[in-house]
Amino acid sequence: MADLQGIDDFIDRWAKSGANERANYQIFLSELCDVIGVDRPEPSSASDAFNDYVFERSVDIPKRDGTTSKGRIDLYRKGCFVLEAKQGVEARSKPTDPAQLALLADAPRQNRTGHGVRGSAGWVASMLSAKGQAEQYAKALPEWPPFVIVVDVGHVIELWADFSRSGKNYTQHPDAKGFRITMEDLRDEDTRSLLRAVWTDPMSLDPSLVTAKVTRDIAVHLAALGRSFEQDGHAPEVVARFLMRALFTMFAEDVGLIPEDSFTDMLKSVRGNPHQFKDMAEELWARMNTGGFSTALRADLLRFNGGLFKEGEALPVRAEQLSLLIEAADHNWRNVEPAIFGTLLERALDKRQRHKLGAHYTPRAYVERLIRPALMEPLRSDWEAAKAQALIHAEKGEDKKAREAVRTFHHALCTLRVLDPACGSGNFLYVAMEQMKRLEGEVTDMLSELGEDQIGLMLEGETVDPHQFLGIELNPWAASVAELVLWIGYLQWHYRTYGRAAPSEPVLRDFRNIEHRDAVLDYAERTPRMGEDGAPVTIWDGLTTKLHPVTGEAVPDGEARIPVYDYAKPKPAKWPQADFIIGNPPFIGKGRMRDALGSGYVEALWAAYPKVPQSADFVMFWWHKAAEAVRAHTGKGKGTRRLGLITTNSIRQTFNRRVLALHMDDKKPLSLRFAIPDHPWV
Repeated sequence: MADLQGIDDFIDRWAKSGANERANYQIFLSELCDVIGVDRPEPSSASDAFNDYVFERSVDIPKRDGTTSKGRIDLYRKGCFVLEAKQGVEARSKPTDPAQLALLADAPRQNRTGHGVRGSAGWVASMLSAKGQAEQYAKALPEWPPFVIVVDVGHVIELWADFSRSGKNYTQHPDAKGFRITMEDLRDEDTRSLLRAVWTDPMSLDPSLVTAKVTRDIAVHLAALGRSFEQDGHAPEVVARFLMRALFTMFAEDVGLIPEDSFTDMLKSVRGNPHQFKDMAEELWARMNTGGFSTALRADLLRFNGGLFKEGEALPVRAEQLSLLIEAADHNWRNVEPAIFGTLLERALDKRQRHKLGAHYTPRAYVERLIRPALMEPLRSDWEAAKAQALIHAEKGEDKKAREAVRTFHHALCTLRVLDPACGSGNFLYVAMEQMKRLEGEVTDMLSELGEDQIGLMLEGETVDPHQFLGIELNPWAASVAELVLWIGYLQWHYRTYGRAAPSEPVLRDFRNIEHRDAVLDYAERTPRMGEDGAPVTIWDGLTTKLHPVTGEAVPDGEARIPVYDYAKPKPAKWPQADFIIGNPPFIGKGRMRDALGSGYVEALWAAYPKVPQSADFVMFWWHKAAEAVRAHTGKGKGTRRLGLITTNSIRQTFNRRVLALHMDDKKPLSLRFAIPDHPWV
């Protein structure tokens, strides 16, 4: 049990601190360790090889000229954090304690006012500078820690995390609402427990550890439901739409969009009479579409709209199906991980892909490897420039100009477009949105420090939202799931940041930002190709498998076939204007293209793209179009600023290199980044 009196004494004593953090921070942090229940730092040794948890740990910081400079980390714990301490002061306050007055008299003149009056531009600049310095130290270490911590002695503790441990993307943890811990917060055991974990087991705080398991469990329930309804004779697309409405309603009750547990209670209320479910669900979804009082939930509801509830048809359920719905609803949907949920939901809804439900999916860290250099590095560079400009104005007392500099960046952040031209179930777009929301949290936090009303800005003004994230996807299941994934991710972020504050209505908006169509080929019409025997030519559908009678392995199902088409007047498909292009286009080797896509489609591609060699792999048509978009960039809102596509080792082959060379041979060279699985960035 925590010593609450000791915590009170700690808070009261350090509320009086000020002036020189060099004289204060080691005592403060040592006592903080006592408060949160962890060991104090150890004495330093002569060799840094043994300085795993010490004050003033030395570090060699590389310089551009190849030399290094010495830095000292205020507090370091190997594998856990780098901590940088500062000391602010309260406005118009002067120390009255004799010991504090003596300390102030002995302090160097430049430190007598600490690192700025708290809430002032100087204090904001000091905290941002401390974060930058801590990141610099972290990146100079042999192993980047998951956390950097910034402390204003006796005032606040800021937590910044990068669980990928790449050192390139430390963001507010857990979010913009909760990353700053005040001394008063230390009275709360959950806060002390959080800090204990940062000190002793920081990777346990990685939210993906919990959300991945929850998401897999949910997907298994959805797959069982899908199979059950299809066995009753319902069309797969009807089943999919029904389940998407049901699962969003489960999510809505867990985040507070509808009354907590109300949908689950409704399901349980008809356990003995499952025939009542259909009418109740349809009434509920009709009211979620329009807003107003729901007799099924006996509550007033927000207006959701957005297309998901426009047609609120529910399926009749049997007792076992109702039980499966209840089991799914009993999960905490607040903890669903959108970065993998889309893939798992797509597989659960599409009967041809259910055999892959337990198979490998692209992990979040893999997606982030692309998002960082292709999107976040240039945006963070822009943000650093905007911050510097704002602080120059603020230090001159030009608060209005300072806020305007930050608002200008925020407007640019909220109006840029990100395109994934092979978006699948939206995983890459979601991670891009989540990373941009984290950056937006830093922006609005700085605006708040400069006197802006952050809540008003986010709830009434511009914000990063799903309309900025554009996708093209040929698979209708995936295209529908992608839009849902973006909205779930967006609303999760909203409630993590603003608690119970409801989003503006309609809660869901039909931005039509995910297009269901071919991303590389357009045509006037297509007609089935006929064989010499007069019968339609067909190929395997590329998805459906069956078990081999001898090996027991999954092999292509020869009876699952789709027609081969001929395409009239083929031409390149148009992509929407986007500032950034990201994604993981489909890879089909040049030797397999006819078998996988059909001869008619391949021949149409070659006709539409005469400059792309016929020896190029399928993925190179995405590279061709993306590179053209980058070449069109003017810096004035036209063209694409940067692209990042994941591809395969074949990018290094001669013919595929030739395709890239088509876009890099004039006076305006491209800076292209691409990731090769299990290979370094090139």
